[in-house]
Amino acid sequence: MDGVVIGAGTMGLGIAYVLAAAGDEVTVVEPDEGQARAARTRIAQVARNAVERGRLDSAEADALVERVAFVSSLEEVETTEPALAIEAVPERLELKRTVLRAAEALRPRMLATNTSGLSIDAIAEGLSDPASFIGLHFFNPVWAMPLVEIVRGSATAEPTLQAARDLAARIGKEAIVVKDSPGFATSRLGVALGLEAMRMLEEGVAEAADIDRAMELGYRHPMGPLRLTDLVGLDVRLDIARHLAETYGPRFAPPRILEEKVAKGELGKKTGRGFYDWSE
Repeated sequence: MDGVVIGAGTMGLGIAYVLAAAGDEVTVVEPDEGQARAARTRIAQVARNAVERGRLDSAEADALVERVAFVSSLEEVETTEPALAIEAVPERLELKRTVLRAAEALRPRMLATNTSGLSIDAIAEGLSDPASFIGLHFFNPVWAMPLVEIVRGSATAEPTLQAARDLAARIGKEAIVVKDSPGFATSRLGVALGLEAMRMLEEGVAEAADIDRAMELGYRHPMGPLRLTDLVGLDVRLDIARHLAETYGPRFAPPRILEEKVAKGELGKKTGRGFYDWSE
């Protein structure tokens, strides 16, 4: 099968990787040449890591990397009527709308967004075929996290939902299905926990590592909420929190520490510093 991924950031390259690992030919659309280069390097690195862990052999890893092509615009995509076209651009409603409207020109059999919290129905406004549109919320790192959250919009057709289920199974993911509501299931719960952890840090209740360790050891979370925020990106968490606050009120209001860190460019692992120092 073939797929198109729009955006070569952390999530986009991860989605491209798992599709290619399942045997798909993948085209990644990324206008920033430096970002595209970094994504290609990262995909190759993850494939090499898989070889070291015994999950792929060298030939399989090389073939996986070769199945991912990069172009700078949708107009350069040679695939027509791909099985999937999915956007993984920043969490900006108008940006996602613009990108997806343009992606419809490819006539994909399934059109998807990787949003972690924006309304599927709101994003779908202006699409000519909202019945083929669905939310596929992957988790970082995509190649390691077993879950994909399938978000069904009010216009999403049953065959599209089934195609999304089939896709999740084919790439080795467990799927949950939720209806379109702000924050869905995972982001709403995860952000609530993360914001409270930030407030505790602000108030001096404990250090970041101890707050995280409390959830890891006391509640068996695989990763604490502050470290997870660093991996997701503080800017991404801020965007989601602001959106949820507009819908649900002040319980999702971003803490001052989150606003300040984003303003300083401390966005987590991708910038080398967030709630933790990632410079090494």
